[in-house]
Amino acid sequence: MPVLLVALLALALAFFALLDGWYLVRVPCAVLRARLLQPRVRDLLAEQRFPGRVLPSDLDLLLHMNNARYLREADVARAAHLTRCGVLGALRELGGHTVLAASCARYRRSLRLLEPFDVRTRLLGWDDRAFYLEARFVSLRDDFVCALLRFRQHVLGTSPESVVLHLCKRRVESPELPEDLQHWITYNMASSQLLCAESGLRNVNKDQ
Repeated sequence: MPVLLVALLALALAFFALLDGWYLVRVPCAVLRARLLQPRVRDLLAEQRFPGRVLPSDLDLLLHMNNARYLREADVARAAHLTRCGVLGALRELGGHTVLAASCARYRRSLRLLEPFDVRTRLLGWDDRAFYLEARFVSLRDDFVCALLRFRQHVLGTSPESVVLHLCKRRVESPELPEDLQHWITYNMASSQLLCAESGLRNVNKDQ
């Protein structure tokens, strides 16, 4: 029994040390909770809230929440969001999947140790290849937006239009994307073209 216990502890340590165990546990748990324990969100454009709190493991050397942690928390919240509004289920039924193609973050004020916050995620719109989402990190102490993140969620195997049609049972046009988001999309296209040119590639239709 002690040998088995030691082996299990060693396996657990390896899981967390080598495979980023907390992330691999939290995302499936968030998806299962959204699917089984939370009500379905019928409005694709509705904002959803995912609670969080700054833990000691989230801190950087200045005792602020590490900038990489914002992306991780947004990743977990986004998975729950896409589950509750049915997008992940629709993708599975249509034989498609989604990958993160681009993201950007704007940090406005630090989140500190044990500070409670919400990640408020919403779908901004879509085009022929991707969904565009926003995540706001809002401090629950004073409702201040501490960080604003944007994401381009690329759809593979089907299309955003097909996903929305599958969910809404009718064709729905995307809302007009915010002006700043359109500038970001233009920047991503220019960056992709520049990188392709540097690599000697032409007519590349896939985002990198």
